Amino acid sequence: MAPVLEARAAVRRFGGAIAVGPVDLAIEEGSTTALIGPSGAGKSTLLRLFNGLLSPGAGEVRFRGASLRDADLPQIRRQIGYVVQGGGLFPHLDAESNVALVARWLRWEPRRVDARIEELASIVRLPRDALRRFPSQLSGGQAQRVSLMRALMLDPAVLLLDEPLGALDPMTRFELQQDLREVFARLRKTVVLVTHDLAEAAFFADRLVLLRAGTIVQQGPAGDLSRAPADEFVASFVRAHRPAL
Repeated sequence: MAPVLEARAAVRRFGGAIAVGPVDLAIEEGSTTALIGPSGAGKSTLLRLFNGLLSPGAGEVRFRGASLRDADLPQIRRQIGYVVQGGGLFPHLDAESNVALVARWLRWEPRRVDARIEELASIVRLPRDALRRFPSQLSGGQAQRVSLMRALMLDPAVLLLDEPLGALDPMTRFELQQDLREVFARLRKTVVLVTHDLAEAAFFADRLVLLRAGTIVQQGPAGDLSRAPADEFVASFVRAHRPAL
């Protein structure tokens, strides 16, 4: 069976600088993968390559065996939920309208929209009255729950999350970590998330993929990075996070 997502010798440049690549990475059905590494390692760029927001300058990215270069990207993106850094909610829409935006554009029946929102609010544990608030009226944790609902609205096969908890205070972050892991287990989606936090990556993911300067340095279970680092950079990265583990 082909991986759900796959990068094959994928390279992405910005100007003359290589942001990612060459990268070979396969994401298997039902897995949870964490892309980790320092700032500027290429984590978010690789995530955007996976959902077609960016195109590789060399190599290719595939979804269910088909190259995104030849694909109907709007149709592909409906199968890939995406949570951006900071949530990315539209400030002029209330929470419910943010969640339902694409479904209403696709002309879902109102009863279907309402039922799906009710289901998702229960899954992510968002108070029903929060759906009437605008993003500026939501707490950081509530805003992230709304962003997750929006990403899940069309019941995508794949969920991509870019630093979903990075801007939250420690207590809210801890609570949402617990809830997110329960959501991942309950829905059994294929998940790829970006974080610079090794402990958070180990908490969520079956496999960690450590990047440096746009290339993969090491990948595998969290314990492998600690017990058998591929090089001194991996060892230093683990040591830098050890107080948090």
